[in-house]
Amino acid sequence: VTLVARDPAALEDAVSLVRAQTGRDAVAVAADLTRDDDRQRIFAACPQPDILVNNGGGMPPGDFRDWDRAHWIAGVDMMMVAPIDMIRLAVDGMTERGFGRIVNIVSRSVKNPQAEMALSNAARSGLVAFSSGLARQLVARNVTINNILPGIIDSAAQHAHVHDLSRMTGRSYDSIWAERAAANPAKRFGDVEEIAAAVAFFCSHKAGFITAQSLLVDGGDYRGLF
Repeated sequence: VTLVARDPAALEDAVSLVRAQTGRDAVAVAADLTRDDDRQRIFAACPQPDILVNNGGGMPPGDFRDWDRAHWIAGVDMMMVAPIDMIRLAVDGMTERGFGRIVNIVSRSVKNPQAEMALSNAARSGLVAFSSGLARQLVARNVTINNILPGIIDSAAQHAHVHDLSRMTGRSYDSIWAERAAANPAKRFGDVEEIAAAVAFFCSHKAGFITAQSLLVDGGDYRGLF
């Protein structure tokens, strides 16, 4: 397992956890996925991945009127271009070996756009559209690409998002957090372990006939049929 993030301390904690719980080795690469040289370093550390999970960060909420071209370029680079390039670097080796699993962890905003998350709506939808087109070219070689669309998950990113909403609206953090849980049909936030379980299935041999799909893990919050 090769773990990649920008925070070396968090990486070392994750590596220690993997080693303790699985007895397997893990490698940490502190890197910024938006940098070409860092992406090359990642594949130098893990040149032949069988599984790639793209789980990059997102941009803060806001009003699109306040964003200039630099904001949009940064958002597209982080949430679309960087993961696409990770796929580019991984996919040919996967097809040559006859096995590959690629999972993009994106957002429910791909199917249910959030007004304050316009950067995420646009960039992550671009990643999903690209992946859908590519997936159909690869599945005959036992390489699949699927997407996980998390809803409200009790994660560090969710806490940061609610803090951002609190600053934007002037409402208290606690009131927003409670309101979001109450509005979900499950009446709670999801657990990161529930996301991990969905990712693990998509990465397994048993998911070889599933590709170009986007799975909502959102407690039933999405109201559409498809």
